[in-house]
Amino acid sequence: MAKPVVITADSTCDLPRELCERFSIRIIPLTITLNEESFPDDGRFTPDDMYRRFYEDGALPSTAAPSLQSYTDFFVSLLAGGCEIVHLTISSELSASYNAARLAAQELDGVYPVDSRMLSTGVALLAIEGAECAQRGMPAAEIAEHLTALTGKVETSFVLDTLDFMRKGGRCSGVAAIGANLLHIRPALEMKDGKLTVYKKYRGHIEQVYRQYVAERLGDKKIRPGHVFLLHSGEVAKSELDELESLVRDLSGARELHRARAGCTICAHCGPKTLAVMFIDE
Repeated sequence: MAKPVVITADSTCDLPRELCERFSIRIIPLTITLNEESFPDDGRFTPDDMYRRFYEDGALPSTAAPSLQSYTDFFVSLLAGGCEIVHLTISSELSASYNAARLAAQELDGVYPVDSRMLSTGVALLAIEGAECAQRGMPAAEIAEHLTALTGKVETSFVLDTLDFMRKGGRCSGVAAIGANLLHIRPALEMKDGKLTVYKKYRGHIEQVYRQYVAERLGDKKIRPGHVFLLHSGEVAKSELDELESLVRDLSGARELHRARAGCTICAHCGPKTLAVMFIDE
């Protein structure tokens, strides 16, 4: 008889607490360090706290993947309950999380790490898929194989309001950031082959750009309707999000549309007013 399967993920999946509870998904946090203070990326130190510090003194946190020992302890505590584990991480191109999980799993029986090749709720989509497979009784090894094959169908993208945070984090030059801000350029990025790439540069007020971005990402796509995410990084008005949610629902045909907010790891690079719509292709 197959053992029960627990789906786990690192905190960069930005999965809302209510969905973690609904699908019994367990999260291992990354570590956030700002100046000489360190915090687990578990929501106690929030993006709003981070933005406030950035506006005051220009400081941005660094982030670190869970250590090999942290992964080992995390997995062992779950395995003690008689289960097997399928663990999803942020893309190995962006973090050491997958490598640490893989090394920990080599010393244990019944742990299957999966490199999502995605970030944020692109990972969450795979975690939910895995949890639904586990609920149907699929064995852990088959779930891991299925999720690995599915990574190429996950659509992960977002549009930025500013390049200031990427400039501060060393991901673009100061000249590029200033020029983009002066020209009201709003870069749109997507995950390809596990890496972030700029695929388009919008112009205009960010509220207009949001609608253009959503319409273009969802247009002419055969979208798996089960779960679609509308993600934001803060400082987007609730009324604006309500209108965008209605637009996404109409264009995607989503049976379940989840509104989520990015955590500190993602927000440290993208900054406020970032918007994303993420889904799985049929």
